[in-house]
Amino acid sequence: MILLNDFKRQWEDTSAAALQAFAEIGANGWYILGREVECFEEALAGYWGLPHAVGVGSGLDAIEISLKALGCKPGDRVLTTPLSAFATTLAILKLGAVPVFVDTDPFGLIDLELCRNALITRPEIGYFVPVHLYGHALDAVALASLKNDFGCAIVEDCAQAIGATHAGIPAGSTGQMAAASFYPTKNLGALGDGGAILTRDPVLAGSARILRDYGQTAKYRHDVVGYNSRLDEVHAGLLRRVYLGRLSAWTARRRRIAEAYIDGIQNPAIRVLGAPGGSNSCWHLFPVMVEAQRRKGFMSWLESRNVSCAVHYPIPIPDQSALASGGEIIGEIATARQICRCEVSLPIHPYLTCEEVEMVVEACNRWNP
Repeated sequence: MILLNDFKRQWEDTSAAALQAFAEIGANGWYILGREVECFEEALAGYWGLPHAVGVGSGLDAIEISLKALGCKPGDRVLTTPLSAFATTLAILKLGAVPVFVDTDPFGLIDLELCRNALITRPEIGYFVPVHLYGHALDAVALASLKNDFGCAIVEDCAQAIGATHAGIPAGSTGQMAAASFYPTKNLGALGDGGAILTRDPVLAGSARILRDYGQTAKYRHDVVGYNSRLDEVHAGLLRRVYLGRLSAWTARRRRIAEAYIDGIQNPAIRVLGAPGGSNSCWHLFPVMVEAQRRKGFMSWLESRNVSCAVHYPIPIPDQSALASGGEIIGEIATARQICRCEVSLPIHPYLTCEEVEMVVEACNRWNP
């Protein structure tokens, strides 16, 4: 079976380095907020081209802590996308704030022109959490324009977009803060959960460091109500010592696979979106679109050809039961709903062989609905 993510192959490639790192971290005897986290934060910030990185417990925590550091409080309106992992909205809800949804563009990215209209008509919206979905980078110039024209505080959800750029500008470098995830399936994934906050602002970075550690400004001194959200030394060490150095090569391989799919899949019943203009995507996922009534049959066909597949995401966030008593929608979210009905994710990870990529292309082209 050609897998969506092949962690066994990754372990075969990285196990020697990972076990050595684990042994050294264990022998050091310091397991929480020590030198490994500090070194990883420095390395991650350098990779991203931003001065500050703060390791936290998850990508969800990275968004929530960032919003709190920016002053988001209960009742505040936060503009965001209806198409993402639920964690994006959950971070807003956990603060008692209100998510405000606008539609996406055909690539699944939040429509920045609709965002502009929303900020014009709803001046009470002070926060914005855009998502660089599937590994595509949002238009950085348009995003900066929204920040400058409306003074909104932006937390970029980069859980799927490490290494992605738009017109040469890295995803996550336009807003005041950015959130990364190291969930195992991510392009830079740990052997468990983890996340990070990135920012240019030393004050915001300092606030995030306080918030992640119980709100402590010094040992046993708690000046604010914080979180227990600390990136573990083991995860930080593995990420820095083993995975971060491989990330550029892994991203290049993802891009070559995406090119092979874009060039090779010629079935008129399958719509291959490619990447938005200007985006040098890191291809966390490779979504294609089929007619909604044919999706189940297409997925069954792929499985019969030993090709794993999945749907990201079948239910728009505003339609989730958890949003029954919260959240607002501006206009219609017809494009997002259509994507939810039609999207299928094909395998794309750096350990796919060329033969397997050809098998995926062949399976797609031979599907006859």
